[in-house]
Amino acid sequence: MGLDLPDILVEVEKRGSSFGKLLSIPEQDDWLYTDGKSTSCVAFVLEMYKEAGLFDPIASSVQVTEFTIKDAYTLRFFENNSSRLPKWCNDGDDVKLPFCQIKGKYRMELPEYNIMDPYPHMNERCPSLPSKYFRTQSC
Repeated sequence: MGLDLPDILVEVEKRGSSFGKLLSIPEQDDWLYTDGKSTSCVAFVLEMYKEAGLFDPIASSVQVTEFTIKDAYTLRFFENNSSRLPKWCNDGDDVKLPFCQIKGKYRMELPEYNIMDPYPHMNERCPSLPSKYFRTQSC
């Protein structure tokens, strides 16, 4: 349609809705934009997880474009038994992390790492603002 923002605001009002409601519509993974498919880095990784079957059997009801970086590492997709991590993983570190940090001068902090099982329509109704992304229960 080629609408700019003022035109969009008018069209939304004509349809009996509001700009706020428009912004709250969950983005769908298969949406195509005028310049093609658009995704963030984290959505790209989660789309690969989705294609690999990590979200099965609920994959069709999960839109990874609605996920943040924090959502990606809090998903319960990772090894939870640190004794099964490679020996070199935490070798020489005085703090044992529950994951392998392969490279980097500074230690990663991933609060709530690997704690959340995916569920249908996950993150589609989350009231969140950067940078802390506080979320309500099962939003």
